Amino acid sequence: MRALIVLLIFLFSSARAGELPTYQARPGHERPVIAVLGDSVSTEITDFMVPYGVLQRAGVAQVLAVASEGPTITMNTGLRLQPDLDAADFDQRYPEGADYVIVPAMRRAQFPPMLAWLQAQAAKGATVVSICDGALVVASSGLMKGRRGTAHWATRDYRLEKFPDTEWLQNVRYVADGKVISSAGISAAQPLALALVEAIAGREKAADVAASLGASDWSSRHDSGVYAPKFGINLNVWITHYTDQWLHSMNDAGLPLAPGFDEIALAYTSDAYNRTHRSRVLVVATADAPLASRHGLKVLPDRTAGAADAPAATLPGLDATLDQVLSHIADAYGPRTAHRVALEFEYPGYPVR
Repeated sequence: MRALIVLLIFLFSSARAGELPTYQARPGHERPVIAVLGDSVSTEITDFMVPYGVLQRAGVAQVLAVASEGPTITMNTGLRLQPDLDAADFDQRYPEGADYVIVPAMRRAQFPPMLAWLQAQAAKGATVVSICDGALVVASSGLMKGRRGTAHWATRDYRLEKFPDTEWLQNVRYVADGKVISSAGISAAQPLALALVEAIAGREKAADVAASLGASDWSSRHDSGVYAPKFGINLNVWITHYTDQWLHSMNDAGLPLAPGFDEIALAYTSDAYNRTHRSRVLVVATADAPLASRHGLKVLPDRTAGAADAPAATLPGLDATLDQVLSHIADAYGPRTAHRVALEFEYPGYPVR
């Protein structure tokens, strides 16, 4: 059955296959070296963990979690993880540079050491790949000057003002311009990661990974409703945001986590629930020690089960897909809150009102 699903995806899913440039092997690299960059202050968890998880699942590259500085990477949800290397250590181990550098959205979009490191990686021949508003980091480095790009719908006016020398595209899931690739909002992380798998290892491999994720398409097609905006703020969205943030209490919710957890599921579950403004998700483990994911990414738990500060409320567990998470949020907090979260994810697969 799995083989049949893969074949159907291979044949019918992405009419515009091979949208990213095919990977060109570099001297000294048996397979591509991919650095997924994170910052110690705040890094968008889905932007970081979904490409990491997809590419690790594919097994077609050396994928490394790289900190811009320091011993930890902090997610926008507050969760901390231990990187494989920091930027300085990466340079020592791979003086020839990465093949790809993946840049999530980060709070410190203009952090000078990080921008200098990106410029140096690009000078060595790396393809720089931004996820969502990671484009603000890449644009701040100067690498998007004179190129086409895209990012999260909500920052369009800011990008047009601050980076007028970039042609900012709408209604596209991702775009490649030379050795700079950029994607739309948060949910674009998965199709772009699958497109990278295809660029590295071919469409059949990408179809196999897509089938394991329950995904049927990873093309750049995007339904953003560019002429009648599907993604934007209207009265219903504003009222829902206001009531979620100010008229309801924020409660801690424990998310039980065990070794071998799936990075993609953790990202979707933690990120989406935190965006409800109704839950602060805290990862709970049986011991106060780093937990290794399915592919070795080490996460530091927020709380220990049974401790006095462990949350009284507990989420049912990890959801494998964003659709499942949004469905559970709709059950818990109502469909309007789920729609607002889908809007923040720029997720066209969910009915946004």
